[in-house]
Amino acid sequence: MAEPIIPLIMCGGAGTRLWPASRESRPKQFLPLFGKTSTFQETALRVADPALFGKPIVITNGQYRFLVLEQLAEIGMEADILLEPVRRDSAPAIMAGATFAKSRGGDPIVVALAADHVVKDAAAFAEACRAGRDAAAIGQIVTFGIRPDRPATEYGYIRPGRKHGAAYAVETFVEKPDEATAERYIKDGYLWNSGNFVFRASVLLEEYRAFEPESAKAVTAAVENAGRDLGFVTLDPESFKRATAKSIDYAVMEKTKRAAVVPVSYGWSDVGSWRAVWDISDRNAAGNAAQGRVLFVDTKDSYVASDKALVALLGVENLVVVASEDAVLVAHRDEAHELKRLIGELKTVAPKLAEEHLKVHRPWGSYQSLDMGNRYQVKRIVVKSGGRLSLQLHHHRAEHWVVVRGTARVTVGDEIKTLHENESIYIPIGSRHRLENPGKIDLELIEVQTGSYLGEDDIVRIEDDYRRE
Repeated sequence: MAEPIIPLIMCGGAGTRLWPASRESRPKQFLPLFGKTSTFQETALRVADPALFGKPIVITNGQYRFLVLEQLAEIGMEADILLEPVRRDSAPAIMAGATFAKSRGGDPIVVALAADHVVKDAAAFAEACRAGRDAAAIGQIVTFGIRPDRPATEYGYIRPGRKHGAAYAVETFVEKPDEATAERYIKDGYLWNSGNFVFRASVLLEEYRAFEPESAKAVTAAVENAGRDLGFVTLDPESFKRATAKSIDYAVMEKTKRAAVVPVSYGWSDVGSWRAVWDISDRNAAGNAAQGRVLFVDTKDSYVASDKALVALLGVENLVVVASEDAVLVAHRDEAHELKRLIGELKTVAPKLAEEHLKVHRPWGSYQSLDMGNRYQVKRIVVKSGGRLSLQLHHHRAEHWVVVRGTARVTVGDEIKTLHENESIYIPIGSRHRLENPGKIDLELIEVQTGSYLGEDDIVRIEDDYRRE
């Protein structure tokens, strides 16, 4: 029986190329862009076959740890979750994952996958992994090279050389080209560089140590000195911070003599822009694609996504319109890849809109601001079954809670009360208090805050199930 491949899912990125849907607090890998599941969940499901894959390893950061745990639970999967204390790009992340994979026993073959990529043909993906495993078994470090279907300028390219076993030797990696160069690359048989890899753990670690010895020492120490917290593996902060921030391409792939490529066609996209979302979405006869409540009249080749409001397009073409509850993007479809420039301006004008959603997710549930004015704020709070907020107090605000749905157990000072629908309670300034959901359904309530300061940093946590500061 062939040895199982250990999936390493890289899930710590915070890209804003799909703003306003994707933001720092909840980036694109956790969003259901093409259905009910996120790209992270789809990535995990692709490696769920126990006949081919072993138990996954997910590497992310502390900010997303409960999102990862929640989304894995939703699809009935388990994984070892490694937490990076700081972002150091893909090379230290993959190095840490490979080191941890070896610590679980043996010298496994690992497939390193980006959590925010889309693959439409799961069967072809599995075949590519088998081919990658065969190449990795003889000491090659394999990348999946996508057969191009257009002269893309947003991807790096790979020129394959002589065939060796299940893969081709990499003759050269090239940077993102202009369109004319991309057309020439396609004629010459170049492939897109997907940024997904298959390797024997010891082989990658050996090459990384050869080319980045100090970083290798730092990452090794971070794994060896890792702790455990609420089931998460916490990489040692002091060690990991010493690693150099560098991509795996620059750190290893462009230097090693073991680089190989498996050409694949499995409906891949890195979903790097709204244009890419339009490309892989189901479209109507006029070339339009939509998520949410949308009306197209005399409109062609456009994409619209809306959280709630109806969006209507009339007499336009080649547009991207994305409407969230607190921001709207309107862009030419072919300019959507330039969103980075817009985000740069946005961080100066309205930085919170680049970083946070109106709906803020927490390990116990979520809250959303509904209205705010001078000395007051109204929020909608949802607490999952069994969820419990920290025992806390506020120096500058009082709160009034009204239960809309479900059952609330509320602690105020030394008193504990159970509230049901249409019942309410007042929390005075400075009072120790806690909210929890003892019921089987989500608890929903409306919170009215009043006071001189209503910022989220006016929270003094006394006890917290999730060990937040």
